[in-house]
Amino acid sequence: MVEKARIAEALGHELTGTDLEGLGTKYEGKVRDNYSQDGRRTIITTDRISAFDRVLGTLPLKGQVLQWVSTFWFERTRDTVPNHLIATPDPNATVAHECTPLGAEMVMRAFITGVTGTSMWTHYARGERTFCGHALPEGLKKDQKLAQPLLTPSSKAEKGDHDESLSRAALIERGDITAEDFDRAAELARKLFAFGQAHCAAQGLILVDTKYEFGKLPNGDIVVIDEIHTPDSSRYWFAESYAERFAAGEPPESFDKEYVRRWLAEVGFTGDGPVPTIPDEVKVEAMTRYITACETVVGEPFVPDLSEPLSRLKKNLLG
Repeated sequence: MVEKARIAEALGHELTGTDLEGLGTKYEGKVRDNYSQDGRRTIITTDRISAFDRVLGTLPLKGQVLQWVSTFWFERTRDTVPNHLIATPDPNATVAHECTPLGAEMVMRAFITGVTGTSMWTHYARGERTFCGHALPEGLKKDQKLAQPLLTPSSKAEKGDHDESLSRAALIERGDITAEDFDRAAELARKLFAFGQAHCAAQGLILVDTKYEFGKLPNGDIVVIDEIHTPDSSRYWFAESYAERFAAGEPPESFDKEYVRRWLAEVGFTGDGPVPTIPDEVKVEAMTRYITACETVVGEPFVPDLSEPLSRLKKNLLG
């Protein structure tokens, strides 16, 4: 567990963004800066945080922790499922093979839950009994374990739009992805999910659901890209209390990932208008909770690098 004082040390030099000439063509996402050159992509995970489809500011060490979790999973699953990782030359930077992203995301679900418009429970609660091509039985309750994990793919929406949960047939018919590519990615997604479930069970966690993104290498091979099993892309519940809470009709015990959102709501921000400045104490508390979640998932302590990140990145990436 990283002490709050150590997290506070990083407040003075959060990584807001990069402009590193010499790494290639730059593409800036909400959280990551990407540089493409000569068949490789350098991915810099910044400390930016996003919600409501907007960048809300930064959290100290957020990028390091996010990359740490993803690298852990990339390294431990590469013998099970191929991925894009080449090297991690810096706590905030990954070098990966340049891939062409597939036109669908693979979402694995082991439980029926959720509150968003794309969640399985939202569809089920309004009377629908087919979800992404899967027939669902009557009588399911929210947060109930499914008979077996289901692949419930979604479209990859354009920036500013929302993903849609769609069946294999619908995605292929729309031309989002070929049948061959879908089936290969689906096979890899099921393997990854089974690996993740086994690891998390040993940590006292339930891997409830997760999202995978896949890309195609120039030789046609399909590999997993982006991130694997981070608290940002996955839902986790604590195994010890799940059965008792489910029987009592109570929501499962989970990591608190909404600390910043709740603070924003308390000050009246729900996505529109100027973004309030997040106080340092809120940032430190949010990161304390996030690091605790990631350490529980990984099963190892996170060791932060508190050096100034931009100069360190230039040294490690450009020499």
